[in-house]
Amino acid sequence: MAASAKTLAHDKPNPAEGWTVVLPRRGKQKRNFHKVIIHERKKQEEVWTPADIETSSERESKLMQKMQNCVKKLESSSFWLTFSDQLQTPEILDQFLKALCSEGKMPMVIYGIGSIELYEPPRLQLSLAILMKRMFSWIGDVEVFDPVISVAEFKVLEALGCSVLTVNEQGRRRAMKPMMFFMPHCEAELYDNLLEANWRPDLLNNVVLFGNNFEAYEQHLSVCKNLTLADSRKHILAIRQFVKEHAIDSFSDDFFRAFHGSSWHFFDIDPHTDLCDAKL
Repeated sequence: MAASAKTLAHDKPNPAEGWTVVLPRRGKQKRNFHKVIIHERKKQEEVWTPADIETSSERESKLMQKMQNCVKKLESSSFWLTFSDQLQTPEILDQFLKALCSEGKMPMVIYGIGSIELYEPPRLQLSLAILMKRMFSWIGDVEVFDPVISVAEFKVLEALGCSVLTVNEQGRRRAMKPMMFFMPHCEAELYDNLLEANWRPDLLNNVVLFGNNFEAYEQHLSVCKNLTLADSRKHILAIRQFVKEHAIDSFSDDFFRAFHGSSWHFFDIDPHTDLCDAKL
């Protein structure tokens, strides 16, 4: 997969125009989850358009207000103070700068953000990404994807300075240059797809990942011993010896659902390492 994924450009027509979509009634459209669930390990990109094409200026305005309130809530919290302080410790900041190397900017790819209109955890997660970009000048363009994104959410995301991908990459973006993947609480298969797509020392060393703790997956599998589950997470298990994980510090109940079990992951792999020897 090319590192420069296609995004919806600002000069293109309204995304609600030109699409023939059969839309279920919103009242019957149940969304009981807000994260990407991958049922099959598809390697090809899939062209994507929102299923929910209903929008209005009032709906978008309400959602933008929700996001602005959420950013303010997070910014004024002790969680953000602790989180931002942790990012600036030598232990973590040096890892960012090492990954950045000579590049001026590190783009951020947000996978599996979920519905920012229907749920607060996705709004808090997006708010965290927004505050990080404000804080660090070296964080570059922000790209976002989740198959549940609606047209209203798409427009608000772009108004917030993000680009929405037009293809479902299944998490398989190749990091041909330093790249941050912001993926809190995604499915394990999505992390595994990302690792598989970058299963070379030079590519993995370009990856900075914010997401679920890999050690927790290893501990869970050591208890349940499910071979099918282990196969869907084999790259997560195999990379454990090469990754440095930094769990985010404790936080209040207000932010537990959005960020519990999250860690920073940095890769430091000798360029001559043959990852084919890793246990897969």
